[in-house]
Amino acid sequence: MEQWERLETERHAELTVARTLESQRHFVQLVPSEFAAAALHYPILFTKHPETGAFFAGAILGVKPGENLCTGEDGLLTGYRPADLERHGFFLVEGEIVIRRDDPVFAGGGQPLFDAGGEATPTFQRIRRALGQLQAGLPETERLVARLLALTLIEPIDVTLHFDDGERLVLDGLYTISLDALHELPDAEVLALFRDGTLHLAYTQAQSVGHLRTLAARRNARLAAGLGG
Repeated sequence: MEQWERLETERHAELTVARTLESQRHFVQLVPSEFAAAALHYPILFTKHPETGAFFAGAILGVKPGENLCTGEDGLLTGYRPADLERHGFFLVEGEIVIRRDDPVFAGGGQPLFDAGGEATPTFQRIRRALGQLQAGLPETERLVARLLALTLIEPIDVTLHFDDGERLVLDGLYTISLDALHELPDAEVLALFRDGTLHLAYTQAQSVGHLRTLAARRNARLAAGLGG
């Protein structure tokens, strides 16, 4: 049974947060304000929520569940750290921060949330910023997706990867923004997309897809080093 607690300075004075779990995350949700930073490091693609069927965007960190190809030897991300990963285990409920106390992120051995004087540490400050970014960004994602769908700009993408050990992986259920469809829009519509920022987001997402080749190369490098997938 999940244990939910309102975060309180005195009650959770000794609480620490471990970041090593990110080595097991192969997909992390993104909001539009993260696209520019995330696109420098990861492929950004859309997928559908398994229960609602609603589209949302995310960064692909690995090509298999439980595999993150974007971490260093310490198991931590070497590039941009998405807000959804930063706030793992923390939630905003009616304006208050709530934690899922039995989450492995609180198992110990991590960074403290509060210093000796009860003030927020840099770790907790990043978590609070991430929560705020997600709170503002989720409605932005809904508006972005609605805009793209209205213009029929989201299309499935075929991702088939071949590796040096002979394995062939097909990544299903992923979608991208069609640049062909975008380029066929009337000039007035493109201008509107430019003015509301959607055009920049569309090109950022589409161009980031090239990082799939980077992920495949990293996986081959790990195979060559005998580290497996």
